Amino acid sequence: MTTVTTHRDAMLRDALGLLKDREQVAERLLESSAKHSFDPDQELDWAAPAEDGKWYWPPELVSLYDTPLWRKMSEEQQMQLARHEAASLASLGIWFEIILMQLLVRHIYDKSLTSQHVRYALTEIADECRHSMMFARMIEHGGAPAYPVSKLNHNLARILKTVSTTPGSFACTLLGEEILDWMQRLTFPDERVQPLVRGVTRIHVIEEARHVRYAREELRRQMVTAPRWEQELTRISCGEAARVFSVAFVNPQVYENVGLDRREAVAQVRASGHRREVMQSGAKRLTDFLDDIGVLRGVGRRLWKSSGLLA
Repeated sequence: MTTVTTHRDAMLRDALGLLKDREQVAERLLESSAKHSFDPDQELDWAAPAEDGKWYWPPELVSLYDTPLWRKMSEEQQMQLARHEAASLASLGIWFEIILMQLLVRHIYDKSLTSQHVRYALTEIADECRHSMMFARMIEHGGAPAYPVSKLNHNLARILKTVSTTPGSFACTLLGEEILDWMQRLTFPDERVQPLVRGVTRIHVIEEARHVRYAREELRRQMVTAPRWEQELTRISCGEAARVFSVAFVNPQVYENVGLDRREAVAQVRASGHRREVMQSGAKRLTDFLDDIGVLRGVGRRLWKSSGLLA
């Protein structure tokens, strides 16, 4: 055995020693699920009308905020854009959650059916089913249309679901969860926002915290135990997912639907220092974690930078 191999094996043993036991993590998450799970159909007042003068999304989180175009808009038009962007984000959330559910099913397919790890994954899938239905009801309640992603991104996700490695699946899961979670943590306590939207984001934040913990612990484990080729593929696929996510985050059709010039609006969003700061702030907790476990390296890091989510 060479000195290099011996050193690598020692590093692997040290890294494995830092990992939390998979079954213990799952047990704690199951206990939390039993105490803090919600039925949105019963928990929220879907029959209540929208309140006059309240936003569907905090204005500072609207894509055009603090741009020249935003300053020319009336407050009514600004609030309409916020309503449509809330519907666009909810549509994006449903898309991500459907992908996530399929990736979770793939993850547990060849694992022990009686393990706590698998039991929690099934619990999370049930959570995501409720979240997707909740987001759909919120879109309908707000009166804006659903905003599906482009056909290209829809089909790229189909490929991802088919070929993604296990660590790649969990890295993409965190990408879809953590930035939206950051925004929702700002939304649910904001009294300027519609009560129903605040209720939806509150439920999602509480339940999503468990999903993030599960994905982080598993991704950390995978980046230690996966073969080198799989780790490198994860870095690249995660970086490409970040690039796609940054483009798909707000459907540009929202601008046309509130009477704005689509090209001008998209150009101003891309040039907006405020928007760049919002997106990077939303991604920072995630990018710090990915950097810590070795995902943000090489080509993957360059892709993250090109997405605008990494400073």
